[in-house]
Amino acid sequence: MPASPTPDQPLPDQPLPDRSSPVGPSQDLDALHPPFALRVRSGPLTLRVLADRDLPEYAELLRRPIFADPDAPHVFPWYARPEQERIREAMRFQWRLRSELSPESWSLTLGIWADGRLIGCQDVNGKQFAVRRTVTSGSWLTRDMQGRGYGGLMRRAVLVLAFDHLGAVRAESAAVVGNERSYGVSRSCGYVGNGTEIVEQNGRAVEHQRFVVTPQTFRRGSRSVEVEGLTPELRALLGAPPAGAASI
Repeated sequence: MPASPTPDQPLPDQPLPDRSSPVGPSQDLDALHPPFALRVRSGPLTLRVLADRDLPEYAELLRRPIFADPDAPHVFPWYARPEQERIREAMRFQWRLRSELSPESWSLTLGIWADGRLIGCQDVNGKQFAVRRTVTSGSWLTRDMQGRGYGGLMRRAVLVLAFDHLGAVRAESAAVVGNERSYGVSRSCGYVGNGTEIVEQNGRAVEHQRFVVTPQTFRRGSRSVEVEGLTPELRALLGAPPAGAASI
């Protein structure tokens, strides 16, 4: 008679256990990386951090025109690259943002979905946010989605997130001098001019107009904004105070 199998040996004709799946309850990516749980909604728009499942749609978005004149001074340096290089570097950029996110320096790239379709991105960034309580932002929409009021709507959405939920006391933005469309979005939200600066862009000097807005000057508009998924873990990761804490 053959010897009985030891506890470390499978029974005859019994398949080996599948080690490719996690043992125990499955891990939720929203819990493993708290930014993935964040949702900001206003009117027809939903803003959320891009996840890997969104990257094919994001790649297709990057193929679509953003600027009427691809040689204009306000064209983003990353957009001026050849299409395949632009997409490849954009993928790397998204993965790098996740690995580098910390309370000292963070950047959330929020995809903009209008009625379920990805139409652009809105970034919100913080450096030493726990001390400075200041955010910066940047955004873009594909050309076919411009002129519909979405630019102001998504900017107001992230300002509500920053001021009402993260405890920011100041938000800054900038645009290439002469980019009147961007100026208009900023001014419609209550930003005021904050001087100019010279930056290097694609090997040349470009002048930027800076803007700043505070909770007191913010023009909220008529659309309500809903925020969900701003967990204690995400607040800590961004250097934001606990919910309900007094602002500085």
